[in-house]
Amino acid sequence: MAQNFAHGNYSHTQKNARNSGGRTPRDRARRALSQNFLVDRHAVELVVKAAAPDGLVLEPGSGEGVLTWALAEAGARVIGYEVDPRLAGRLAARTRDDPRIDVVRVDFTTARAPREPFAVVGNIPYSVTSAIVGWCLRAPGLTSATLLTQREYARKRSGDYGRWSLVTVESWPWFRWRLGDRVGRESFRPVPSVDSAILRIERRPTPLAGAGRGYQELVELGFGGVGGSLRASLRRRYEGVDAAVAAAGIARDAVVGHVHPDQWITLWERLCR
Repeated sequence: MAQNFAHGNYSHTQKNARNSGGRTPRDRARRALSQNFLVDRHAVELVVKAAAPDGLVLEPGSGEGVLTWALAEAGARVIGYEVDPRLAGRLAARTRDDPRIDVVRVDFTTARAPREPFAVVGNIPYSVTSAIVGWCLRAPGLTSATLLTQREYARKRSGDYGRWSLVTVESWPWFRWRLGDRVGRESFRPVPSVDSAILRIERRPTPLAGAGRGYQELVELGFGGVGGSLRASLRRRYEGVDAAVAAAGIARDAVVGHVHPDQWITLWERLCR
């Protein structure tokens, strides 16, 4: 039934969700686990297109299997992680004879990362977005993560507001962050209160900064907020800050959130190498 749902016409589901506000007793139970399932074929296609799955793919929160089937049909070997025992059992039963799909009944954030290269693709629960992103950034074998998250989160992490977060800047030498397509709230059931977007995180083939704590210590000091401006914060520890700030094209009074990650690379090259 999950396979039919993945290939069926979703229009009746969307209509019922709109007419009822997307809330039934079962929906309220889903909300307790932060479950908002995709019910829109186009949204599924957008995620799969952004992910371009090939080889091993881990899927956090497989749910009813809509995205799981789509990833497998696109050529991936999928390991689906589902913490809800009812959903995990149903999906495991439906995919038992499909060698492309393996369902694991466990919280994804507690899973051990595979040794071989892999990607992560998922419509992830809003409540554990930061935990899943952190897991991805720590996994040595991760090649990319394509995550359907709250749109606000995706915009913040990708710099779409013109400001940059600590997580993005600190990981920038090793990962690219890109904002993908918007996915409206009507594409889910139960219908959430906010829109979503595709967030794409890609490991760089060659890091922009060397290994070790030098770059991270620089960034952490800058984001520490002491001094009022990035320049003032860095001058507490480093020599040659004025020249480095000028070389990076950073205004002398710039606050840390307005400094582009590429400018941080220049700072690191001038101050830490």
